[in-house]
Amino acid sequence: MKQLDFLNTPRIDQVGIEDRISRITARSIKKESKLQGLYMALNMIDLTTLEGADTEEKVKQLCFKAQHLHDEIADLPSTAAVCVYPNFVKTAVNELKGTNLKVASVATAFPSGQSSAEIKLLDTKMAVDNGAHEVDMVISRGKFHSGEYNFVFDEIAMIKEACGKNVRLKVILETGEIGTLDRVRLASDIAMHAGADFIKTSTGKIKPAATLPVTLVMLEAIRDYYYNTGIMIGMKPAGGISNSKLALQYLLLVKETLGGKWLTNEYFRFGASSLANDVLMQIAKQKTGIYQSSDYFSKV
Repeated sequence: MKQLDFLNTPRIDQVGIEDRISRITARSIKKESKLQGLYMALNMIDLTTLEGADTEEKVKQLCFKAQHLHDEIADLPSTAAVCVYPNFVKTAVNELKGTNLKVASVATAFPSGQSSAEIKLLDTKMAVDNGAHEVDMVISRGKFHSGEYNFVFDEIAMIKEACGKNVRLKVILETGEIGTLDRVRLASDIAMHAGADFIKTSTGKIKPAATLPVTLVMLEAIRDYYYNTGIMIGMKPAGGISNSKLALQYLLLVKETLGGKWLTNEYFRFGASSLANDVLMQIAKQKTGIYQSSDYFSKV
């Protein structure tokens, strides 16, 4: 696999990025387009539980919610996936059998990434052997900050190989720790050239998590990679996206940067479990003209 010339990674025009974002956030969306966008966003969510207090019962409840978001609203899509720790993958796979929902698993010593290559491979192997369709790995940010870019590249390539041909790899940059937009672009390029199927902003465990400017930089990296290779890479902003208005702004950003081909859950995801209920409330409002109480929506 040809490695990236790290010295030639494009530099980011921060003023230009901020101008693009200000124009996106000022946009208004008409009712029909808004409803279409809400349905689209719902189908792009990875419902997630990644807590130390997770239990099999909690994972089962999350899987049920993914399939039954609001049975009183007709024709709702499901979410895209359920994301859990490797030891709960088998439970999620069993609960979602016969559906189109994917099971994603974090791996590689999530969320810190601070462990040995052997442990990271075992973590990944557990997820894959238990039936995960997708693996969300974290990069070694300490190595990245030390300038050991080839180490980061090789580790991603190692995990991608462990995933095999049928398991998609999402690479989490933890952009809140990466620093500048230039460094976000560099980390994005390293991940894609090393074999990432998706690049993902954050673990959701630190702040800031996903932001529109960071996501735009990553989308532009995906666009340039596609122009150079013809390979479509997915994007997953995660953490801090809790309302429908913001989700629709992300979708606008994707459409205007990458085009409509990326507006499916095969190539775009939200890592934001709390987003689902707000989207459901907005859909109900669009259909009935009134808001339903949050008591009508599962908190799981």
